[in-house]
Amino acid sequence: MTSARRKSYGVKGAPYAFLIPATVLFAVFFALPIGYAVWLSFRKVHVSGLGLGKGAREEVWAGLSNYTDALQDSELLHGALRVLGYGCIVVPVMLGLALLFALMLDSDKVRFTPFTRLAIFLPYAIPGVVAAMLWGFLYLPDVSPFYYVLDKFGLPQPDLLSGGPLYLALSNIAVWGGTGFNMIVIYTALQAIPAEVYEAAKLDGATPRQIALKIKIPMVAPSLVLTFFFSIIATLQVYNEPTTLKPLTNSVSTTWSPLMKVYRDAFGTNDIYAAAAQAVIIALATLLLSFGFLRAANRRQKQEAAR
Repeated sequence: MTSARRKSYGVKGAPYAFLIPATVLFAVFFALPIGYAVWLSFRKVHVSGLGLGKGAREEVWAGLSNYTDALQDSELLHGALRVLGYGCIVVPVMLGLALLFALMLDSDKVRFTPFTRLAIFLPYAIPGVVAAMLWGFLYLPDVSPFYYVLDKFGLPQPDLLSGGPLYLALSNIAVWGGTGFNMIVIYTALQAIPAEVYEAAKLDGATPRQIALKIKIPMVAPSLVLTFFFSIIATLQVYNEPTTLKPLTNSVSTTWSPLMKVYRDAFGTNDIYAAAAQAVIIALATLLLSFGFLRAANRRQKQEAAR
């Protein structure tokens, strides 16, 4: 083989060589665990010989029985409904605030933009468990400064860790921690809009409000779709907030969210096969909802572009 040919093969193979570490990490830490979970979901433990005093346990093929049981499980269904109500609060409020903050920071009238941008983004840098613990203690009447102030002024002290207010308490933690990230994504898209677009709008007599509603928001629509996509995934996989607040209240059960039930079944009742089936169902539901939304958003953008 000539040196020119070896050099040609080396150049062509260089991209694949750079991909090898990422491919290995993807296979070991992502693909293989998913494949193992899917394999476990089709298995179950069969106990035989109970009449002899001590039954023999063996792993057998279960087919779709684990999936059938999961879909008929009322605890999993109720957890999904609770997460749905939680998401109806978190997603619109978080993305609405993120869009509002991004538009405010993109305005020429706002001062100290770097400091304000950092202050809004900073809660996202705090780990979710730490944020949930922080807000959890602020929700406790005995240690919260908010309840102390309310008591001094003779104002009512709501119980945020039970009933309907619990959804607001959990949603507040997610909104507080996730608004900054979404704001940065939208703000970056706003910064990419050419200044000539704003100048042309001002020459036509457009007000700042009209520029925001008619130009800025439509032009950052892809970023809004992206943030909505991420928010759906995070909402369906909520785990840190209710798990961290669980020791502080009796209103949060071990199956409050679907992922909490998966954890309970896998490590509490040691039924890893049912837990694997539930995890696969949650992953498929997340996949279908996310890509269904992306497809609907892309279809709408094509229809608007064709007008």
